[in-house]
Amino acid sequence: MSIISDGWYEALKDEFKKPYYKDLFNKVSEEYRTQKIFPPKKDVFNAFHLTPFENVKVVILGQDPYHNYEQAHGLCFSVQSGVEPPPSLLNIFNELHDDLGCPIPNHGNLTKWALQGVLLLNTVLTVRAHQANSHSGIGWEQLTDAAIKALNNEERPIVYILWGGPAGRKEQMLNNPRHLVLKAPHPSPLAAYRGFFGSKPFSKSNMFLEEHGVDPIDWEL
Repeated sequence: MSIISDGWYEALKDEFKKPYYKDLFNKVSEEYRTQKIFPPKKDVFNAFHLTPFENVKVVILGQDPYHNYEQAHGLCFSVQSGVEPPPSLLNIFNELHDDLGCPIPNHGNLTKWALQGVLLLNTVLTVRAHQANSHSGIGWEQLTDAAIKALNNEERPIVYILWGGPAGRKEQMLNNPRHLVLKAPHPSPLAAYRGFFGSKPFSKSNMFLEEHGVDPIDWEL
């Protein structure tokens, strides 16, 4: 796995010294050696690489990577260019269109968001092919919780977009009054009509950022 550096390393360096992280590293290394694992090893920490700690404006939390071939590349909900967007991502694009009028993109790569300060973080960073949640409970959650807690300690304005139950449960960590937490059902076809559609997370995020003197996100892809 590639190495986390710069601001994220400073925020998480104590985690790398803990026994759980050594066990996690060894487990994931063995999985890559013996199983088909997504995303590619070089992309595991892409969320951190593409969105430096000091640049984070918005956090979108996912659960674990897509588990089919050529989809996952280290950013939650995002797929590599040339890959058909999965149903949840299409629903995100539909809400984006209804919220801000952005055209539905012809790809599902969210790197443009990440480069502007949108941390697209899964709570679990790897998965076995065709086995959703197969790497939950092996230590990733402790590392990503530490990342969320580090951001919670920041005094600058940050928005957290929590879609679905697992992401919503992270709200208990988020007690900084300078930050904004937006919760809604998951964008999956099974849940999107229960309140995801019409939740307007993109305009609400930008309104909050602008009210606090921060440049908004250009969500259009």
